[in-house]
Amino acid sequence: QDKEKLEICKLNDPPSAETVKDMIKYARNVIEEFRRAKHYKYILCLTLTPLVELLEICELSLDKMGAVFEDSNVYMLHMMYQAMGVCLYVQDWEGALCYGQKIIRPYSKHYPSYSLNVASMWLKLGRLHMALNNRTAGVKALKRAIAIMEVAHGKDHPYISEIKKELEDH
Repeated sequence: QDKEKLEICKLNDPPSAETVKDMIKYARNVIEEFRRAKHYKYILCLTLTPLVELLEICELSLDKMGAVFEDSNVYMLHMMYQAMGVCLYVQDWEGALCYGQKIIRPYSKHYPSYSLNVASMWLKLGRLHMALNNRTAGVKALKRAIAIMEVAHGKDHPYISEIKKELEDH
């Protein structure tokens, strides 16, 4: 699946091998820069300003990488996941949902059918939909998470019971 994971944009004039190589180098650097910035910001004290800066790093790099990479590219997914995390932290549920919806299809393609990474993303999407009063989409997403988790953990796992109770309570 490496080719799918490193998908480049399908353009009339595809980017050169050098452009792709440069973008991979850029992506690796920005991911490392983000990790350092995130670590530094957490040590200082998370205030809204540093978080806005972290989200800006994500958005700027997504714009730049998006000129060469498809959304399903692992570098794009990594940065979208980081942006989603920042949105969750600042309680920007719409922003987090937007990133999560972009992430779920490639995750479902890249990971095995019963991957807990995919289940975790469905769980986040379900909870976001519920928080935004979209019960129908929330229930559907939570049920998808449960279906994966029942295979991965077993039907009697306490975490699955907890999610089922969440569904009943809404």
